[in-house]
Amino acid sequence: MNEKNVTLRVENVSKRFGDFSAVEDLSFEVRAGRVFGFLGPNGAGKTTTIRMIVGITVPDEGSIELFGSKMSSELQNRIGYLPEERGLYKKMKIADQLRYFAALKNVSGAEADKRIDFWLDRMNLGEWKKKKTTDLSKGMQQKVQFISTVLHNPDLLILDEPFSGLDPINVEFMMDVISEFKTQDKTIIFSTHLMETAEKLCQDILLINKSQKVVSGSLREIKESYGKNLIALRASGGEKVLEDKSLVAKVLEHSDEKEIHLADGASDQLLLRRLIESGAVVTKFEQIEPSLNDIFIEKVQS
Repeated sequence: MNEKNVTLRVENVSKRFGDFSAVEDLSFEVRAGRVFGFLGPNGAGKTTTIRMIVGITVPDEGSIELFGSKMSSELQNRIGYLPEERGLYKKMKIADQLRYFAALKNVSGAEADKRIDFWLDRMNLGEWKKKKTTDLSKGMQQKVQFISTVLHNPDLLILDEPFSGLDPINVEFMMDVISEFKTQDKTIIFSTHLMETAEKLCQDILLINKSQKVVSGSLREIKESYGKNLIALRASGGEKVLEDKSLVAKVLEHSDEKEIHLADGASDQLLLRRLIESGAVVTKFEQIEPSLNDIFIEKVQS
């Protein structure tokens, strides 16, 4: 991979806390201008890895390079980091604390006020500018925290569980906002255990479990590597055919259709022919790809 196309490189990084290994020999690269899904169950080591990337903690082993260099205070100013554990000053007015956060990243004065007004309006929070944190709902506070993360126009945006505490409408809204960064040549690391959301946003993924890498690569390539052995079936009859283990490995019942997992080496066309020959009325027979959630469960449980 071209060095200029890599925003972040993590090589053989390990981090231990006493006898507990939080991250073990982890290596990966994040391509510039992409949305990178950093995925895994709770406790897998995602937040520990992120804290090493942004320089809060130091790896016991391995190295981390950002924009081709070792971490420095200058490089930290090119990162926008939204941690899973949020923190706003409860008694401060929203505009005042956003000015403070902007100043920490060397954005001050008129430029800071201009950006604050833009983002408060973008987040539908303009009328709350002079309110205190305690006057805002949890979802509103989440949006303010996001604004504080992007005020300095970072080149790398790291979002750790950014939708925690948001209702479905605000999740969709925030997904739209984050997607806008995809058109600005920004690099985004999106850490979550919510696979459906990650599948909508991410171009590349890294799945870790129990402190180690399990699978990584572009989402499209990973899905294609799982083959084409899934069928969405809607039919009446044909139950005996679906019990044939030479054809069908597993049947999952959904609300109005079945998800058929073909047996190794089985032909989808043979299954369809056998169903029709059995007298089944087939109204849907569609080859589908595994969801990211399917891949996640298989890898984590294996």
